[in-house]
Amino acid sequence: MKERIILLVEDNPDDEALTIRALQKNNILNEVVVARDGAEALDFLHGTGKHGGRDISIQPELVLLDLNLPKLNGLEVLKKIRDHEQTRLLPVVILTTSNEDQDKIESYRLGCNSYIRKPVDFLQFNEAIRQLGMYWLLLNQGPPKGKSV
Repeated sequence: MKERIILLVEDNPDDEALTIRALQKNNILNEVVVARDGAEALDFLHGTGKHGGRDISIQPELVLLDLNLPKLNGLEVLKKIRDHEQTRLLPVVILTTSNEDQDKIESYRLGCNSYIRKPVDFLQFNEAIRQLGMYWLLLNQGPPKGKSV
């Protein structure tokens, strides 16, 4: 399971706790690494900064990316993920409160794999996380590890 990491990029502690609780409640037992801003997310992916020396051959199975982040916003992070050969193929799901058409358009233009608006109600949020986990961690077949375009 060491290689089945979920990178949760979320600056709101309440949303972080809610997401982790929903993952656990749905028996999604992958290791969750939390980055609290866009720069920290990129440091984790590239093994720099406080994640210096991390084995970057082990990349997350899934990136859950909020849009409203300090330092670098989610769209900037997504662009940098897609611009870098090592991370270009990572599944990135935007998980945000934004319902703005422009955010959706820009997220897909930059290459997100899915855009999910966070439900306010916990039961609906829990169901969204259950379905997200079922699809992205069980049903979806990503590219072979170590392959790039």
